[in-house]
Amino acid sequence: MNRPRVFSVLGDAIDAAALAEASRILRQGGLVAFPTETVYGLGADATNPKAIERLNQVKGRPPEKPYSLHLYTLEQMRPLIVSVPPAAAKLIERLWPGPLTIVIPGKDGATVGFRLPDHPIAHAFLKACGVPVVAPSANRSGLPPPTDAQEVLAALNGDVDCVLDGGPTRLGRESTVVEVMGDRVEIRREGAIPKERILSLS
Repeated sequence: MNRPRVFSVLGDAIDAAALAEASRILRQGGLVAFPTETVYGLGADATNPKAIERLNQVKGRPPEKPYSLHLYTLEQMRPLIVSVPPAAAKLIERLWPGPLTIVIPGKDGATVGFRLPDHPIAHAFLKACGVPVVAPSANRSGLPPPTDAQEVLAALNGDVDCVLDGGPTRLGRESTVVEVMGDRVEIRREGAIPKERILSLS
């Protein structure tokens, strides 16, 4: 069983050395838990098939179920999509950064989910990684998502290589997930943003 590295990143000054080490672990195929405004995410290098395979095993998730990409800037979306549907652009303008995952068509014809967290540690960590990062909630599938570092450690039982401890999450509820196809907006999962708020902007 792994003994994860745990870095406390509480306070106003973000620990650059901790972020550098956590991002190195992720680039080498490790799994890194980090805080967002919703719940803690379990980050993996989206370009590393072995890391994704391990993530699936830890989560207990079927390999055909895709993960959303977590972003630190909108520019990361552009190489992966043809265009942003107008309905998605409206949601992005009003609700990003924030607890909203948007699923839109990708360049290869499949849909891709994107999220831009509203959390300084998440932003700094994702930027430091330098690779696309997937980050489902840091728990086994079917169990409650963790809202602090101790819940992450209890949930994953050593199956995480590094934890960035940023204290309790602000919202404590997963992001709302919407799929946008043309002008149609479909709510896949209601989370921190109520569906009424989404529909009022659609």
